[in-house]
Amino acid sequence: MSIFSNFGISASGLTAQRLRMDTIANNIANIETTRTPEGGPYQRQVPLFASREPQETGQPGGGVRVQALLRDQSPFKRVYEPGHPDADEEGYVLMPNVELVKEMVDMIDASRAYEANVTALNTAKEMAQRALEIGRRG
Repeated sequence: MSIFSNFGISASGLTAQRLRMDTIANNIANIETTRTPEGGPYQRQVPLFASREPQETGQPGGGVRVQALLRDQSPFKRVYEPGHPDADEEGYVLMPNVELVKEMVDMIDASRAYEANVTALNTAKEMAQRALEIGRRG
C-alpha cells in the first residue's frame, strides 16, 4: 500500500461520516413530521456502510463506501392529540420513529469519527512531506 493511498482511505471516511451527519440532521429536522409524500409519518433513515472492494481502489483496504440509505423499521410512536389533523378516530397520531437523544449520540459518534479521519489525513500528509524532505537532503 502506498503512502498516497492513505489520502483516499481517509477521504472516503470523511465523505461517509459527512453523509452520516447529514442524515442525522435530516432525522432531527423531521422529528415531528406526521405526513410525508409517501404517506404516513417520517421514517428514520440510517446509512449502511461497506468496505470498498480492492478493484474499486486498486489497493487492499481501500476505505469505505455508502452501500444504501435504509429506513429504520422500528414502530412509530402513538401520541394522544385529538385536535391534530392526522389524528385517528381515537385521537392518536402516529409520530416518527426518531428519538432525539439517540440522534444526538449518533451525531457525537459521527463527529468523532470525522475528526479521527482528519487526524489520519494530516498524519499521512506530514509523513509524505517528511519523505520529500529526506529525498531533497540526500
